[in-house]
Amino acid sequence: MNKTLILLSAAFAVSGAFAQVSPVGLWRSADDKTGEAKAEIRIVDNGGVLSGRIEKSLKKDGKPTCEECRDERKGQPIAGLEIIRGAKKVDGQDVWEHGKILDPENGKEYTLRLAPIDGGQKLQVRGYIGPFFRTQTWVRMQ
Repeated sequence: MNKTLILLSAAFAVSGAFAQVSPVGLWRSADDKTGEAKAEIRIVDNGGVLSGRIEKSLKKDGKPTCEECRDERKGQPIAGLEIIRGAKKVDGQDVWEHGKILDPENGKEYTLRLAPIDGGQKLQVRGYIGPFFRTQTWVRMQ
């Protein structure tokens, strides 16, 4: 009986670890220059396509709306703003690509690559415009 219980516990622990190697969940981003917490972003899976919204802005001097946005998000509140659209998992890899990410501070959209690291506790977020890119590391919120 004890062996069965131990095996079941180990199986659940392993399956829980694999379940976390995904961008789905709540993340905290930080300012590239100061390291100060910027926002909490919730990423969800809608039939294999990821999207993400700012749940909470943490910037003390942040604007309440996206004035720099160039599409239907212009003038929308930062809290609740969809900043990730259309990312899909790459076959055979723990990487999501081909979506877009919006920087609400400058209104620019970048091609997106998401890669969970450190067992899914951190998320490497990379935005591209042509050959140029910027990478941030977001931390999973518990």
